[in-house]
Amino acid sequence: MVRAERLGSPARSMHLMDGRRVTLSDLIEADLLKPGQRVCFVRPRMGTSYTAEVTDGGRLRLADGLEYRSPSRAAMVAAGMRAVDGWHAWALDPDGGTLDKLRQELLDRAVATTSVTDDSPARLHEWLRSVRMSAEGDGPERISVRDLISRWGAKDRGDQISRIEADLANHGLATRPDFRGVTLDSEIAIITAVQEAEKEEVNDETSGPAQTLSNDPDDPDDRYIGLMIGNLPSALSGVVSVAPTSTIQEAVTKMLLNDFSQLAVMSGTHTLRGAVTWQSIAQARHLNPAATLAAATVSARDVGYRTDLLEILHDLQQRGFLFVRDEKNAVAGIVTVADVAGRYGVMANPFILIGDLDRLLRRAIAQALPIEAVTAQCDPQGRRISGYNDLSMGDYQRVLENPELWARMGWELDQKAFVARLDEIRKIRNDVMHFNPDPVPANAVEQLRSINEVLRRFTD
Repeated sequence: MVRAERLGSPARSMHLMDGRRVTLSDLIEADLLKPGQRVCFVRPRMGTSYTAEVTDGGRLRLADGLEYRSPSRAAMVAAGMRAVDGWHAWALDPDGGTLDKLRQELLDRAVATTSVTDDSPARLHEWLRSVRMSAEGDGPERISVRDLISRWGAKDRGDQISRIEADLANHGLATRPDFRGVTLDSEIAIITAVQEAEKEEVNDETSGPAQTLSNDPDDPDDRYIGLMIGNLPSALSGVVSVAPTSTIQEAVTKMLLNDFSQLAVMSGTHTLRGAVTWQSIAQARHLNPAATLAAATVSARDVGYRTDLLEILHDLQQRGFLFVRDEKNAVAGIVTVADVAGRYGVMANPFILIGDLDRLLRRAIAQALPIEAVTAQCDPQGRRISGYNDLSMGDYQRVLENPELWARMGWELDQKAFVARLDEIRKIRNDVMHFNPDPVPANAVEQLRSINEVLRRFTD
């Protein structure tokens, strides 16, 4: 078949294996799925089933005429469910093979023409297949986030995160907890997307807070990428608590021994009754020197570990602390104002230094080069740059990479070494400006300070 042969070309196979999610259109192009074909989603326990039709545009058309590019979204809407892995839910009618089975066949074809080396997509494909077999059989593989992303040659969850998510999704895999919502050294389990959807459905029936994420795993544009409360080390590092029947003396002792300002009041690992603080204890004892723990217990808020950190800053400022629930909906940690201040303090230094670097580079280029020379190099079509203030970090690098423009800068510096350092800084800048959840490298601040000092010598 012509389409299947075209799929086997090296360029096509590498493209599929390098960070793009498989779509229904890919299956149609490979002659694995045909427009007009019907698929069925059966829920035996509920005694219900739903049908959909594959469209020419690579969508699923439900019985009501609505069309969805995402199989998971189509299944969720059809069944009125919060979370479904549509690739496993929809099966070809009448033979019963799932869309996921076709997706795996597509990946197998794609990788068949790719050479296997230690760092090749084919080797990664083999590993992901073995991980899925473990998740479906003896048990999920457990691994740290740091070790997981190293499989893709990454050191942090920066620009590689979309590729990692796509490769996991293509193999029907997810992580518990979500590898984006915890620290680099947290341990995660690699599970199947079906297991993840089942867990989400169970969690939706509990009294804990919903996790702040899209429920459609097929849609990369619907996935939150940013700093989550679980990225703070204290969020899932454990919580010290007392039972509602404990005494104030026990609470005071635990707070003194651990140098805490507050404690959780809990009945078991999942039921948060409130909190006691130094302030609440003082107020209770002021009213009654013989006050019980119940009199000193105040309300406390708990949030899911995948909650957007910016979303809860105001509440955190008002309360001083929030408790955090993990992927099993257990109360697993506490975040205080000091924790957040420390995290943003770490981000503030490189943020400020990057702003200084931008101003220094812009001033140096403006002093040495006419804007016409800059736009000829960076924007020959004249569509976005009308002055020096329109220049981006990438524009600075393009200007300084040009031998002629570099010579006109008049700097007694080695061009190759300077541009190489600027390229390293560009990657740091992207991580900081895009709120990469992982801390910048230990030497990043010093690199920024050094290049800024060099530029000041040549622009003052």
